[in-house]
Amino acid sequence: MLVALADMKQYLRVDYEDDDALLETLLTSAEKLCMDILRTEDTAALEAVDNAKTAIMYTVAYLYEHREEADHHALTLTLRSLLFGSRQEGF
Repeated sequence: MLVALADMKQYLRVDYEDDDALLETLLTSAEKLCMDILRTEDTAALEAVDNAKTAIMYTVAYLYEHREEADHHALTLTLRSLLFGSRQEGF
């Protein structure tokens, strides 16, 4: 994983272990979503993007804080803005 659970918990200011499994699932989903936005299946390509960690952490934070009413379209548009410079033309 590009972002460690401990770093994600610090970013979210979560100091308990109750949500660790949820956060790990969200980290995996966030990486996959960012790779989809970049149009790549290569984790090395994601790691090479300067603001990949920011995009992943933003995604996890958004999904964590908006569990009940997440607007996935708005999330995707924000991620496209963050990652657009590194996005490939096609798969």
